[in-house]
Amino acid sequence: MSVAEQTLPPEQAGRRRCVSLLACATAGELHAAWDALKDKPETKPVRGPETGLVMVRGRIGGGGSPFNLGEATVTRATVALASGTVGHAQALGTDKQKAKVAAIFDALWQEDATRDHVENVLLAPIEHRIATENRAKAEETAATRVDFFTMVRGED
Repeated sequence: MSVAEQTLPPEQAGRRRCVSLLACATAGELHAAWDALKDKPETKPVRGPETGLVMVRGRIGGGGSPFNLGEATVTRATVALASGTVGHAQALGTDKQKAKVAAIFDALWQEDATRDHVENVLLAPIEHRIATENRAKAEETAATRVDFFTMVRGED
């Protein structure tokens, strides 16, 4: 958690986590959670879904001078539930249906009556998948690590 996130009120930090996990969700995860939803909410599109490009910027050495790395395709959507709650979503790629469903789940997360469903059926499994993938990547990287201080240099 960054310093900026530590100073956010709990509700804003929770929403940031929700939107971040929805952006990382696969289309399959979103559609499975949608199918598991008993009462499908009525929604009205506010914006999109629409696809465009964003410039991806990097920094030399992680903290040096910024440079333009290239462009990435992003799809965004904004929907309003019948209750008036508005949900937003952004996702890499061109899958408009994925962005729309993610925006619906963002709006559902904001409502007390459906937050537990979104947390338990969708966000918790996504969080678990991401943690598992990160752990596997770390283990794979650790297996190739070489400790140069323990290598014998040979005869001098």
